[in-house]
Amino acid sequence: QVQLVESGGGLVQAGGSLRLSCAASGRSFSMNAMGWFRQAPGREREFVAAISLSGANTYYADSVKGRFTISRDNAKNTVYLQMNDLKPEDTAVYSCAADRFAAAQTMGVRAAHDYWGQGTQVTVSS
Repeated sequence: QVQLVESGGGLVQAGGSLRLSCAASGRSFSMNAMGWFRQAPGREREFVAAISLSGANTYYADSVKGRFTISRDNAKNTVYLQMNDLKPEDTAVYSCAADRFAAAQTMGVRAAHDYWGQGTQVTVSS
């Protein structure tokens, strides 16, 4: 089994930055696609960003383009989400997801993923 553990969430003022990490542990195999999703209170979970195995291809929701950057370190089995210029509407629980075989390009349109983390709270104050 594989476990995904997120860290790096917290409280930040609008305009600030946070860096989330998601470390995969357990059975050692590479995840073809890794990504981040978020869910705000009373709202459905939404796609934030995804990255391919090599890291060469990244995909973002329009709402975070130019502010968030996804990256991964395969040697550490970790995916990161650098969040800059945070806004109050970015407040949510951020969860990482991973797929062994499915493409990163389709992460945003698929509800089912092989593995999920438990989530980390990000709160942006105005």
